[in-house]
Amino acid sequence: YSVCYVNAFQTQPGQLGWWKKHHPTLLLKRQGVLVRDPGWPDEVLLDQRTAAKRAAIVTIVSGWFRGCAKAGYDAIEADNLDAWTRSRSLLTRAQTTSTAKGLVRAAHATGLAIAQKNTPEIDGRALGFDFAVAEECEVYRECGDYTRLYGRGVVEIEYTDNGRAAYARACRQRAGDHPITLRDRDVVPRGTRGHVFQHC
Repeated sequence: YSVCYVNAFQTQPGQLGWWKKHHPTLLLKRQGVLVRDPGWPDEVLLDQRTAAKRAAIVTIVSGWFRGCAKAGYDAIEADNLDAWTRSRSLLTRAQTTSTAKGLVRAAHATGLAIAQKNTPEIDGRALGFDFAVAEECEVYRECGDYTRLYGRGVVEIEYTDNGRAAYARACRQRAGDHPITLRDRDVVPRGTRGHVFQHC
């Protein structure tokens, strides 16, 4: 079962120039300055503040979904659903859920399932998401939030830079309930220094 990663609510690293050239009005700004993700400063938040902008974002991202489908993927992992929490109060949860509903419809229209990525405070089931990708849910004690919504439909990922204790606890408690993976934070390819991939 293959899942296609798509940065759905922020620009992908290295792609800001494309957005500036083709869709500059969809980049979120505060007093003329681009609003960046403080944890990933090479990613700029997308502007979801109007219905027209939300529709434009969905149209663009749905093209990437079609590319995923053509490449043979089974599902979409739509990242940065929680971008509004980093928007310096420019974006709202309601705007985000509206965009998310459009993305869910677009994924399903291409024949793909779509995952809620993190953000357990949002009821993704109510928005139409099919399963969850839950990063570090053992570290933050959030795994139960996802399993209550999705049952066995959870893909749990823990990272080595938190140490291995969280992964070990997760495996003791939930191995067999849903997939649990330990990865290096940068998700480097197999054969690259620092690559870690364990599964239970």
